[in-house]
Amino acid sequence: MGLFDVVPGARTLLVLFDPERFDKAQLARLSAARARIEPRTVRLRARYDGADLDPLAAELGVGRAQLIQRHVAEEHRVAFLGFAPGFPYMTGGFAVPRLKTPRVRVPAGSLAVADGWTGIYPAETPGGWRLLGRVAERMFDPLRSPPSLLRPGDRVLLEPVEELPQLPPPERPRQEGEPLLRVVAPGAFTAVQGGPRYGMSAFGVPAGGAMDLASLASANAAVGNAAGAAGLEITLAGPELEALADVRLALRGEVRELRRGERLRCGPVQQGAREYLAVAGGLLPPLLGEPTRALKPGDELLRARHPPPEGRKPPTPGSGEIRARRGPQWDFFAEPRQFFSSEWTLSPQSDRRGLRLVGAPLPILKRADIPPEGTAPGSVQVPGDGLPIALGPDRPVTGGYVKIATVLWDDLPLLAQARPGARLRFREMA
Repeated sequence: MGLFDVVPGARTLLVLFDPERFDKAQLARLSAARARIEPRTVRLRARYDGADLDPLAAELGVGRAQLIQRHVAEEHRVAFLGFAPGFPYMTGGFAVPRLKTPRVRVPAGSLAVADGWTGIYPAETPGGWRLLGRVAERMFDPLRSPPSLLRPGDRVLLEPVEELPQLPPPERPRQEGEPLLRVVAPGAFTAVQGGPRYGMSAFGVPAGGAMDLASLASANAAVGNAAGAAGLEITLAGPELEALADVRLALRGEVRELRRGERLRCGPVQQGAREYLAVAGGLLPPLLGEPTRALKPGDELLRARHPPPEGRKPPTPGSGEIRARRGPQWDFFAEPRQFFSSEWTLSPQSDRRGLRLVGAPLPILKRADIPPEGTAPGSVQVPGDGLPIALGPDRPVTGGYVKIATVLWDDLPLLAQARPGARLRFREMA
């Protein structure tokens, strides 16, 4: 009881658990456990046309053709999955550092290298690896079993090609259920979110869930739901909704009944950056592993079929400064206390994956890159540019940047409610 997930890394095994319910004596047994999976050989066509191909060839002192030949000839074997759903960490990359400032968007299917690894980005996400090219295979499908195209132990053979079709956008999985609400206008960014759902970290799937679990739990309590029942996470400005059936809902502490055909205009968020709309009985959450998707006009929201599984109790946020503990790479920094003594500004380039902080860069004594390891909610990683990124619920499951701190579970809602431009301070806790 109380074990949420285990996250394999290059040299570590991260165990996520509830300290009030988990018997730590089980840790030794977990670290000794090994799953036996029959390895396969998988062939992938690859077009080497990446944005970093020529700069990397120059950095390594070789020509473009020689670089491609070297990469194809390497032994590419999947060690583990992480970072994003279906992202394979394969041997046979080049020992080059990640970008100092990660790209905000890396195209789906991108073939990339960093720190001796080769990886393939399954979806469009931020990323700091060097881009060599792309493949046109879907690396992850939540409807597939197993959902990841590759799995640990697989040997991957890359076949260079001159032409390659573009990877088509993924089809959104269709789910069946009773329609409750229709989206007339979606607002700035509205998504269906419930409590975190664990158990898929081995495939690179984050637990996800609401950014502010305390506010979601409060809205759910008003209509008699479990704390982690799925509702609507509304960012900055809310949607306009039409009732497709009689429904009872809660928003901003007010409970109201909507009759079939009636509409509700949520308007701007009144406090903080996010608020939550709960529906009696809960909404059907997206499939586990399906990327967070903003609602669009015409979307129908379905009634939940089952109550959510029991999870960790919702946070009880404090106020003022955000409390955090030292991270696992604290001693990698020249002046690590600068993180706690500085004021940081929340960048507009922030989302559910990571909240980017702007301020005086943190000087790093050693390389910002480390062997990839699991990340916890609230981990504060620091890439080579020295600017921290506080990881959110859709965070990369594993990451290779040093981590200077970890925000306390109870104060994650304070991060979630900060608007772009907000000034933040962190207070060190023992």
